[in-house]
Amino acid sequence: MLPVTLQIPAAVVLVLGGAVACFAGYRFFRIVLGLYGFVLGALLATTVAGAGSTSSLLLWAVGGGLVGALVLNLAYFFGVVLVGAGVGALGVTLLWPRSSGDPHVLLVVACAVAGALAAMWLQRYVVVTGTAFGGAWTLLVGGLALLGDTAAQAAASDVWVVYPLDPAPGRRWVPIAWLVLGVAGMFVQLRRSAPKIKKTKR
Repeated sequence: MLPVTLQIPAAVVLVLGGAVACFAGYRFFRIVLGLYGFVLGALLATTVAGAGSTSSLLLWAVGGGLVGALVLNLAYFFGVVLVGAGVGALGVTLLWPRSSGDPHVLLVVACAVAGALAAMWLQRYVVVTGTAFGGAWTLLVGGLALLGDTAAQAAASDVWVVYPLDPAPGRRWVPIAWLVLGVAGMFVQLRRSAPKIKKTKR
């Protein structure tokens, strides 16, 4: 977990990274993979390091981040499948009724597998959808953390809650904002990644 002094910089990284992923994830897929790998690697490294001075935790964060970015970039060819699996798992978790508790792990795994299989058939659309909605959620979490939301600030510094299902308890507008941002990101990406039709001169 990152120290309190680094929560705001981490939130800024989440906002910027989320914006890039949401609106240009397909175009910069390698960069997005590296960025998310860096964030996850930094959070994992600081979690493993435990409590310590700010300077030592910063070194752990940078080292872990570089390793994470390298690993995800080396796994570029599996990135689409990973995105599809992530979207499947995230989708069933977010759509599952809160009153029924958490979805069964086998259902989450099945949805992740279905998402991975769909990704292989619909690569462009899966990357666009996954990066748009994943980036939108990251952007929201980082934005809420910058606004002082305690749950989102914890998400900005702890790998185990980096994607909390409810970063702002009691704020019903958060899922709506996530949906609107995700759809907007999909629209922008699909327009920018659409094949150009050259007009022939007569």
